[in-house]
Amino acid sequence: MFILLAVIAACALAIAVHFLLPDRALRGVAVVPAIATVVAALVYTGLQWAGVAENNFWLWLASIGGGLALSAIAGALLTAQRRRTDTTERSALGI
Repeated sequence: MFILLAVIAACALAIAVHFLLPDRALRGVAVVPAIATVVAALVYTGLQWAGVAENNFWLWLASIGGGLALSAIAGALLTAQRRRTDTTERSALGI
């Protein structure tokens, strides 16, 4: 049941990451939190299967911190890709 705490914390903190990243209008509001949630769940589960105890600090840091870091990177990459795609489409349409 502790996995729920890690997943909810990663999702809630990723909402803040979404608003801290620039050009948030270019990506969906749920993209960054969804990525953080999935990554946190996978890391937490993987470390639990590897034998890391639930009260271990590194389990929580890796799952929540890793989820936030990867979601921030993915959000920045998606925004940059969207910006490039929009520029290409605008030039193709002559706007």
